[in-house]
This record gives sequence, structure tokens and C-alpha cells, in this order.
Amino acid sequence: MAGTLKLEIITPEAVVFSEDVEMVTLPGIEGEMGVFPQHVPLMTQVVPGEIMVRRNGVDSALAVGEGFVEITANRVAIMTDMAIKADDIDEAKAEEARQRAEARLKEKLTEEELAAVNAALLRSIAQLQVKRRHRK
Repeated sequence: MAGTLKLEIITPEAVVFSEDVEMVTLPGIEGEMGVFPQHVPLMTQVVPGEIMVRRNGVDSALAVGEGFVEITANRVAIMTDMAIKADDIDEAKAEEARQRAEARLKEKLTEEELAAVNAALLRSIAQLQVKRRHRK
């Protein structure tokens, strides 16, 4: 269909999203990026944050973790460690995860543990920001 992109968001657990959309805004390594049909081909890193999707004139949001995105003229493929629709985010669990990660940062950690805890913290913060911004 002209005027749309195929958006696919894939995590290790499942295909979270696979539909034709009019536009995607995503958090790239160098800042927020808007993608429309006929975008120039690009591969870049995705950072934890919010993905906005416009489909049939309606915007919806997802919290996303770290990953990569491949963009072509008619397709956006995001491979990430986390993607959750705003309506599916459990705010209490995300807040607990944030608090646990912040507490762990006060411990003596190896570099590997520190990286894992920081990643968990960023994922929980992304979920909280998306949920709080899109409360119903």
C-alpha cells in the first residue's frame, strides 16, 4: 500500500508488532528519529525509550529497550531486547524493577554486572516514562 511502511518489532521472545503504518518515531543513538515511507536506507542503534507509531491516523506508543533498526524505503525492522505496548506496561512492576536496579548500583559490582544493572534500569525507566505519558 502506498504511503505506508511495514513495521516489525522483534524481541527474543516474540514478534511484538508487524503491521503497515504511516510513520514511526524511534529513539536512535543520535536522537529521536522520524521515519516515513521512502526513507533513505539506514541501519542504526536503538536506545531505551519510546516508539511512536501512527497507524490509520491514530498514534500509539511502545516502550523499547536496546537494539538495532534497519530502515528501507518501505520497511522498518527493529530488533530489541524489550518492546511493550503502553497499555500492557505494569507500572508497579516497572517501578519495583527501577528501585531494585538503583539499589544494586550501590553494591560493588563487576563490569559485567554493572552493565546488566544499568540496562535493566534504563528499560524500567523507559517503561515508566511511556506508561506515565500515555495513561488512560
